[in-house]
Amino acid sequence: MNTTIRPAGGLCLPDKCRVTLLALGDVGSTLLMGLRLLGGDVIRSIGICDVRPGVSERWEFELNQIQSPDAAALPPVDIIAPEQLFDGDVFLFCASRMVPDTSVTSGDVRMAQYGLNRELAAIYARMAREKNYRGLFCVVSDPVDPLCRAAMRESGLAPAQVRGFGLGVMHARALYYARRDGRFASYLTEGRAFGPHGEDLVLANSVAHYDDALSRELTDKVAHANLEMRRLGYKPYVAPALSSGALSLLALLRGQWHYSSVYDGQVFMGCRNRLTPAGIETEALTLPPALQKRLDETRARLNAIE
Repeated sequence: MNTTIRPAGGLCLPDKCRVTLLALGDVGSTLLMGLRLLGGDVIRSIGICDVRPGVSERWEFELNQIQSPDAAALPPVDIIAPEQLFDGDVFLFCASRMVPDTSVTSGDVRMAQYGLNRELAAIYARMAREKNYRGLFCVVSDPVDPLCRAAMRESGLAPAQVRGFGLGVMHARALYYARRDGRFASYLTEGRAFGPHGEDLVLANSVAHYDDALSRELTDKVAHANLEMRRLGYKPYVAPALSSGALSLLALLRGQWHYSSVYDGQVFMGCRNRLTPAGIETEALTLPPALQKRLDETRARLNAIE
C-alpha cells in the first residue's frame, strides 16, 4: 500500500493523553462512555465540561462508578471549568447550539447546524489561541469538515493540530448495508470512504474495481441513514458517537489506521489515515477517473463554504 506523509507541524502526543471534552449531550456523553471503557491504554484521564447545571456532576458520578470485576484501570473522569479545556493533550468539541429534533426527517440536517455551531466553535478556537495550545483540537459536532477549517482559521493552530471525526460512522454504515445486500459486498474488503460526514460523502465500492453507479447508490443510502433513524422517532447519535468518535479517536492515539478529516492544503476532508511519529500518513491511492471526479466536486463544494 502506497502512503503519503504530511508533517505533524510540531504535534507530539504523550503515550497516555489528558483528554478534555466539552458538552455532554447525547453525542458527548456516549463518546465519553466509550473512552472511559476502552481507552485505558492511551488515556491518562478525562476532564469534562458542560455549561448546564448538574450535567458534569451527573457524568462524573456515573462514569467513575463503572468498573470491571477484575478492577482493570480505567481513565478517571474529573470536572473542569471552561478555562481548563486547553490544559490537556486532546480537546473534543462536542458542543452544539442547535440540533434538529426528531420531527425533522428530510434535508441536510448536518449543514443546517453550521451557522450557529461555527460561532460556538470560534469561541473555543480563540481560547485555544490565547492558551497557546499545543495539543489536538478535535471536532465532533456537525458539520464536521467545515467546522474544522473554521476552527483552524480562528485558532491559528497548525493544520495537523485540527482533526475532524465524522467519517467513521459513514464507513460503518456502508459496512452495515454491504453485509445485508450482496450487490455491495465488495465494500467489505475493497471499499473506501472519503469526504465529509454529510450530503457530499463519497463512497467507493472498490478502488481497484470501481463501479460508479453502485458506489453512488451505496453513498445515497449511507448519507441518508440518519434520516431513517429520525423516521423511527429517534436521534441518530449512538453509532456516530462511537464509530466516528470514541473508536476512531482511540485508533488515532494508538497510531492505527482509521477514518478522520485532515487538511489537504485547501479543505478538511475525511480519508483513511493514521498518526505516526513522522506525521499524518494517508493512503496514496491510484483512483479511477470517475471516482476522482466525484472527489474533486466534493472538494470544490467544501471550499465554497465560509
